[in-house]
Amino acid sequence: MLEPAKTYQQVVSGFKWQIPDRYNIAHSVCTRWALDSPDSTAIIEHMADGPVRRTSFLQLEEMSNRFANLLTMSGIGRGDRVALLLPQSRETAAAHVAIYKIGAIAVPLAMLFGVEALQYRLQNSGARALIISATSRGNVAEILPGLDALQVVFCIDGKLDIAPHIHDASGSLPDTFETVDTIPDDAALMIYTSGTTGPPKGALHGHRVLLGHIPGFQFAHEFFPQPGDLIWTPSDWAWAGGLLNVLLPSLYFGVPVLAYKYTKFDPANAWDLMALHKVRNVFIPPTALKLMRASTPGDVDKITLRTIFSGGEAVGGALQEWAMENLGMKINEVYGQTECNLVLEGCNAIGVWKAGAIGKPVPGHTVAIVDDAGNALPDGEAGNIAVQRPDPVMFLEYWGKPEATKDKYVGDWLLTGDQGYKDAEGYFHFVGRDDDVITSSGYRIGPGEIEDCLSRHEAVKLAAVIGVPDPVRTEIVKAFVVLNDGFEASDALHAEIQAHVRNRLSAHEYPREIEFRSDLPLTTTGKVIRRLLRSEASSN
Repeated sequence: MLEPAKTYQQVVSGFKWQIPDRYNIAHSVCTRWALDSPDSTAIIEHMADGPVRRTSFLQLEEMSNRFANLLTMSGIGRGDRVALLLPQSRETAAAHVAIYKIGAIAVPLAMLFGVEALQYRLQNSGARALIISATSRGNVAEILPGLDALQVVFCIDGKLDIAPHIHDASGSLPDTFETVDTIPDDAALMIYTSGTTGPPKGALHGHRVLLGHIPGFQFAHEFFPQPGDLIWTPSDWAWAGGLLNVLLPSLYFGVPVLAYKYTKFDPANAWDLMALHKVRNVFIPPTALKLMRASTPGDVDKITLRTIFSGGEAVGGALQEWAMENLGMKINEVYGQTECNLVLEGCNAIGVWKAGAIGKPVPGHTVAIVDDAGNALPDGEAGNIAVQRPDPVMFLEYWGKPEATKDKYVGDWLLTGDQGYKDAEGYFHFVGRDDDVITSSGYRIGPGEIEDCLSRHEAVKLAAVIGVPDPVRTEIVKAFVVLNDGFEASDALHAEIQAHVRNRLSAHEYPREIEFRSDLPLTTTGKVIRRLLRSEASSN
């Protein structure tokens, strides 16, 4: 845990990893709180039809124990994969705790996944159990015949023809369970990469991954917890951003988590939720923040936020300026990936914040800019953003892909696959994914700066930038733009947006091609899937 301090150097010098010999996530996020403060609130569910349901740590513990007994009776045990296709709910939290208690491996799956995405992950993981909600019945029923490893399916909100109601099946079982003995490196969960650059891979994590997230969680939330803290995210708890940036670390500190079941993100609803529940801390990805910016309410003073952190893609200056002007606060940007999360961040409370930068290394993590051979590069020179092992937040391996796991490292450096540079003040700057960097007329161009510039134009709601082949310049910049309400695509607007970028950045960075679209292809985490845009562009 981080000790509060006044300067970055004091926080870094005062931090030391304390990883115990025996550790299980379930004990630290639930059991110990059920013993010490059983009536304190763990989950606050704002139901779609209006009512609010509160679940105490004792209730969460007893529910998870029944689920653990049910899974054990169903033949599921240590090392087995249990897939979770669930919305934000108390049952989702209880299912995670139950899986960790029996020594199995949780495989969270996003609610927005289609049939092919679900089938790939369930087959690839060899999941033996699956817990779903009724809304997923159709997709699951379609692929069940081809899932040879799957033995049992349970549903959290009713009985289905393909699955019994998990509460009916576990209701008569004991509400006590003895958690299996695990060490920090024992596998606990497997989160599939978002697939921005290729087929998703299962990033396998040990129980220590939660402890690895704690300093980054506290740093970006400016020494969490503080009195009155209450956290919420619109991100699916199946993603590392929802599960490991919000749910599990907040429960680790005994602080309640607000849950809401989105079928589609609604920015106006997000504002209402935060105001109604007096949310103090949020993790909101940049794409969602951009949508919220477009619908900023007039009574924004009802918002009681203490901290905002955002990541997954570059936040950009336009969002930072909006937050300062409308919310009176700065966004603490965070950087990491499914394999190694929350390693670079801002913490405005101690002055770790710089416009255009991600931030500095979170205490406990060693981050550097290296070349392809793992040699450190001088300040200002772009290269690979890399994290040194061993590190508690780092993944164990890619599931069933030993060569891909090996290729992730050069010596003791984990290569993130992102390009960046470090400035003389020690701040890291993001340039782009390796595959996203554009080479034009001898220049290497990151899409983030151009996208940020585009988003400053009053007509632009969302924008994505790629490089497309060009016989003279190697590549030219192409922008895909979603317009705000009240604007229509035209040749005049096309030229105006081009001039907007040319005048603010440079002649070699402006988009020579602009395609107006109604939407952009996004992962379930809100990241733009640029490889799909590149594929579209190459086929035209």
